[in-house]
Amino acid sequence: MKVSLWLKDALWVTWVLVCTGLAAQAQGDQFNTNGNILISDQFNNRVIEVNPNNHKVVWRFGTGSNKPGPDTVVGVNDAQRIGDFTLIAGTGIPPGGTPDCPNGCADNRVMIVDQAGKIVWQYGKAGVTGSGPNELNTPVQNTLLTNFDVLITDQGNQRVIEVDPFTNKIVWQYGTTGVAGCGKNELNSPNSAELLTNGHILMADESNNRVIEVTRSRMIVWSYGSCTSSELSGAAFASRLPNGQTLITDSNNHRILGVSATKKIEFEYDTTSQPGSCDAAGTCPLPSRAVRLANGNTLISNQFENQVFEIDPQKKIVWAQGKIDDAGAGFDELNAPYDAKKIGDYTGLTPP
Repeated sequence: MKVSLWLKDALWVTWVLVCTGLAAQAQGDQFNTNGNILISDQFNNRVIEVNPNNHKVVWRFGTGSNKPGPDTVVGVNDAQRIGDFTLIAGTGIPPGGTPDCPNGCADNRVMIVDQAGKIVWQYGKAGVTGSGPNELNTPVQNTLLTNFDVLITDQGNQRVIEVDPFTNKIVWQYGTTGVAGCGKNELNSPNSAELLTNGHILMADESNNRVIEVTRSRMIVWSYGSCTSSELSGAAFASRLPNGQTLITDSNNHRILGVSATKKIEFEYDTTSQPGSCDAAGTCPLPSRAVRLANGNTLISNQFENQVFEIDPQKKIVWAQGKIDDAGAGFDELNAPYDAKKIGDYTGLTPP
């Protein structure tokens, strides 16, 4: 499904509103309210917008079904609000992830959904795993770029691709399709990609235990961690902050890092430090995403403890959605939330 001309115009208006700070409404329990939290509630097969003051769900996409379709998403990993639209990565659920998906449930779509829950653009085919034209294999993250292309981290195909939504053609790629490696133009289960203001792409190369900054000519110009060192274990997400730090979700080490350009750790938060973390068997949380907010706080998705929480610069928890180790779909409950962003703060759009 290609982007139509009317959607192109709508996205242009969206871009203007986001850049001027007018995209979100002022207050209230309404859709797209500034300050609400958009959560990718992975194993509940839904994206929800939550009022952080009363924990009320004010918008959702996905019925909870594990069958991908026009009003469903399976195993959502990533969602970003772009004006009144929501860009969603339908990742799928791995084998054994939930009792009703013992052999896994595929989705393999990236889609733009309007307020009414209608899919207005899509790349990838529902339930089809592949690497051919209009095919994906476990897309874990997506970002709308300033030129309206969509940057997709296509994990199972070991690549990051940039797709032109008006032609649905791949216009740029890093990673050799289907090859997991650490050599030239190779990735191993990449988990995120972000366009930087210098035009480079910042990638969390998860199973290579590294974060890399890559030029458009596919040269690595900065990295933290490596395929043979132990600085990181399971690099789940990375973003470049205005102060020059790179914020890294070091998942298997249960921590969030802020690393300087000279590779010095300037910020560190241990996700096992909160009360109730780690169960009696010693199983500890694996954070899947952390984003820095405009107020200096950090919003963390602690996937397998079924909670999203916000910490202040003193590392004190100031807000949380979901209850530790209490998976559910009821009030103030989540089930393996993979990603969370604050509306009007982090949009997924690269600054102009």
